[in-house]
Amino acid sequence: MITYKEFNTEEIDRVKEIYAGEAWNAYLKDDAALKRAYENSLYCLGAFDGDKLIGFVRCVGDGEHIVMVQDLIVAPAYLHRKIGTTLFMTAWEKYKNVRTFTVITDIEDERDNRFYQSFGMKPIADGNMIAYYR
Repeated sequence: MITYKEFNTEEIDRVKEIYAGEAWNAYLKDDAALKRAYENSLYCLGAFDGDKLIGFVRCVGDGEHIVMVQDLIVAPAYLHRKIGTTLFMTAWEKYKNVRTFTVITDIEDERDNRFYQSFGMKPIADGNMIAYYR
């Protein structure tokens, strides 16, 4: 049975395994930075199969005016079980009164784009806005 609970750095080794399994290698270059990122995150909700972390959503922001889903990832062996949907919807509901709830994903990833659009999320340009990064 899959259960959901908040977590922090106590699961960092398993977090790294999940990132590696999906080739999210940018997170794997500096263990100390990754640990600080989790310590400074607003919300980390994990999906657990028994005691084993199998997916998570991680949010950053101030929790009042902006929340960004930084990570939403599920281990490959657990895909297509609505775990990602449950994680995302739990964060969505927790921050339902926040003015800006956002996520950034690859424009060419059709699956992820369909997923976020299924919740009524829109491209930032639809709000007459533009985002910048470095």
